[in-house]
Amino acid sequence: YYATGSPGLNFAPWPVVSAEVVNVTSERTENIGGGRGGAGGDGLMLTTDANIVDIDFQVVWNINDPAKLLFNIRDPQLTVQAVSEAVMREIIAASNLAPILNRDRGIIADTARENIQTTLDDYDSGVSVVRVNLDTADPPTDVIDAFREVQAAEQERDRLQRQADAYANRVLAEARGSGAQIIEEAEGYRARVVNEAIGEASRFIAVAQEFNEAPEVTQRRLYLETVERTLGDMDKILLDEGLGNDGQGVLPYLPLNELRRSGQSGTGGSN
Repeated sequence: YYATGSPGLNFAPWPVVSAEVVNVTSERTENIGGGRGGAGGDGLMLTTDANIVDIDFQVVWNINDPAKLLFNIRDPQLTVQAVSEAVMREIIAASNLAPILNRDRGIIADTARENIQTTLDDYDSGVSVVRVNLDTADPPTDVIDAFREVQAAEQERDRLQRQADAYANRVLAEARGSGAQIIEEAEGYRARVVNEAIGEASRFIAVAQEFNEAPEVTQRRLYLETVERTLGDMDKILLDEGLGNDGQGVLPYLPLNELRRSGQSGTGGSN
């Protein structure tokens, strides 16, 4: 290496100096994988959960140092391809299949660009990686139908599990609510029984004190209260003793209206 010329007119006295013109303004693209003209099988990679995924990606790069590119590496295009494939295989080997197919594509592309650039810098290659485009990440064609069935089964399993969790949460909440209600009812019943017992005991103590002070009066009052509770709701007729035990002075009568009403009701029912 002698020198790097600036754009424009430059002189290179041959055969002492030979000139190499390198285009440093354009971007170059390397396609890796089966979907964009890559070599067969270079897109098949093994994940950490022992699944195979078909990766199709592009590496866009340019030249930032022509001298390093010409004198440090033999074939820049082949070097970029080999480094990119090796880095991508390392990333995929450390990942599970599901995140690769769903949510982690952007993360994988950014990580691949950084690692590819680091490796090329270690080679002192003069190459700058612009971006990595992760086009597709699918199961191999031979097993894609089976893979889709597995994915559908996993989604169905997750759906049923969510339903079961929701049912369990609902039943558990209902059971807790029912248990709390039963406990509250039991507490209320306990408080009511205790209060009634305390009230009955207090009343008994008060009656006992009154009985000790005035036995006859208290005994008669208790008798009258008991008779009132026993006969208060009964349909009864009280006759004065002056009428005599033989019933004289009491006019007996036959309730004809009631008998007629009862007879009409029985006839109507039979008809």
